[in-house]
Amino acid sequence: MTRYDLVADMHQCVNDLEQALGELRQQIEAQPLLIARVFSLPPVVKGREHEAITQIAVEQHLGESALKMALDHYCRLFMQHQSEQLSTKAAVRLPGALCIECDAEREAEVGALVHLINQLKARLEQLITVDSGLPSEARFEFVHQHLRGLITLNAYRSITLLSAPDSLRFGWANKHIIKNLKREEVIAQLEKSLKSGRAKAPWSREQWAEKVQEELASVRALPASARLKIKRPVKVQPVARVWRADEQKQTQLACPSPILVICRDRTQVPVLGELLNYDADNITHRHKPAAEPLNLLIPRLHLWVDCPI
Repeated sequence: MTRYDLVADMHQCVNDLEQALGELRQQIEAQPLLIARVFSLPPVVKGREHEAITQIAVEQHLGESALKMALDHYCRLFMQHQSEQLSTKAAVRLPGALCIECDAEREAEVGALVHLINQLKARLEQLITVDSGLPSEARFEFVHQHLRGLITLNAYRSITLLSAPDSLRFGWANKHIIKNLKREEVIAQLEKSLKSGRAKAPWSREQWAEKVQEELASVRALPASARLKIKRPVKVQPVARVWRADEQKQTQLACPSPILVICRDRTQVPVLGELLNYDADNITHRHKPAAEPLNLLIPRLHLWVDCPI
């Protein structure tokens, strides 16, 4: 795909996405609102994206106010849609749920539209992160050159649609991104970094090359049986726990946006829980398995190994 075709496809995809989101807003507003409950979180100010989060104060919104906030949230794709003081590197999160009344025909229409929106979001992410062929550090400038102000974190995020669960309760999740690697894979990754000739601030090229050489030596010195693992913490995130009594099953979903719930009538409205304030010093783990003993080998890569170093 040529660069011209790629940019044209990106513009078309965003235009189609904005149109579909506008149609979804109209469809939701046309249906009886059974209950709406969303939880606004403190905004992330520019320059403070990487600060550790130990407390989050939650504010609850109900009814028509919550509905408007949710619909605005679904449609927020560009910086122009929010305050200039807010960071564009941290997506605005609005956990909660909207429950609307729909008959079978309307449910099918809403479902088809949400499916289309999520396809367009996935298509846009594919165009920017894969088809562009650009490394992650070069994408920001490319995107804002052609789609000024696009907040990719918001644009990629799909909308969750559920058909009347019995309850929706909200909470917080602290997770790690974990990826198991082979010794040869890490060596290949470090050799590629070395051959690129690039440096990372505050090091010069020579200093950076020396640092990577030291990391390579550390990995090569490991026994062949060594198990390597990327274990990187992810910032705390709101989640929804969906309970269906007929299946006796609970499912946990990430909940950065209000979940859209379709009900036939008021008898199907699920029990909606509250999202309490987050306090890292007062977390109760219902089940916390014993951690596997690991040693940190390369801090910048969050690379751990299961043998002494």
